[in-house]
Amino acid sequence: MTFAIACRTGLSVAFLLSGAAMALADDASCATIRLSDPGWTDITATNAVASVVLTGLGYAPEVKTLSVPIGYASMKTGEIDVFLGNWMPAQQKFIDDLTAAEAVDHLAQNLIGAKFTLAVPTAAAAKGVTDFADLAAHGAEFDHKIYGIEPGAPANANIQKMIDSNDFGLKDWQLVDSGEQAMLAQVDRAVTEGKGIVFLAWAPHPMNATFDLTYLSGGDAYFGPDFGGATVHTLARKGWAGACPNAGKLFSNLVFDLGMENALMGSILGGVEPKAAAADWIKAHPEVLGPWLEGVTTLDGKPGEAAVKAALGL
Repeated sequence: MTFAIACRTGLSVAFLLSGAAMALADDASCATIRLSDPGWTDITATNAVASVVLTGLGYAPEVKTLSVPIGYASMKTGEIDVFLGNWMPAQQKFIDDLTAAEAVDHLAQNLIGAKFTLAVPTAAAAKGVTDFADLAAHGAEFDHKIYGIEPGAPANANIQKMIDSNDFGLKDWQLVDSGEQAMLAQVDRAVTEGKGIVFLAWAPHPMNATFDLTYLSGGDAYFGPDFGGATVHTLARKGWAGACPNAGKLFSNLVFDLGMENALMGSILGGVEPKAAAADWIKAHPEVLGPWLEGVTTLDGKPGEAAVKAALGL
């Protein structure tokens, strides 16, 4: 089954849930909802939003920090219920694996307009590095290193494949595995010291405002067209949304936008506790609750929107 078919199937599941959630409150066994976070601030932000809303509905969300491969494996084994961070097409191989194992349902496309590819400080772009093909000739300026995110991430695998294949003449370059924050700290040091650095960059993320950066063209074979243009999807382990239709309906309704995620991520990176940042954002934008909670009740069957507003003091 292709991902497109899986999406259509998942959307059908979500459509069928729209009526079921109104008629049937979830069983108490659905109270605990386990979410995966690969340590990316954007998913930390969306998990926090989901957690605030779920708590207001009487659920008990649990967020587990797991690398991308382990997070997906945990969906297959039933240890994770929902993942809000399926970046496509970068994570296609994981979807193929889960679909072949009949281990996942697609609930929603929760973000459009994302992008994800290599970038350099704009000062380096001004010296002629604007495309993947420009990197080799400027290798010494970058210490022949490309800074990635956490080990096991699909984007890192793409970079390593590019190096191993000597594409763009990068056979002597090194991939530096790192977490998001460690990578961005390295970018900050390089920019402050006026040094060159090549790193994974993406939107949404406050890095786009913090740093004057330039996304590199030419990486379509590894990151997709339009500078790694991406959509982000919500997945559930197979059968979970059917067993917990009310919570499943909520996750089929939860959609975000770049402005919202940039704001939330900025707050979190600025030191605000994620759920506090999410609650503050929702209080400032209460109009989002209507669409998110359409057809959704509390765990015990009461009107969902009223309960979440009451929990937030709205």
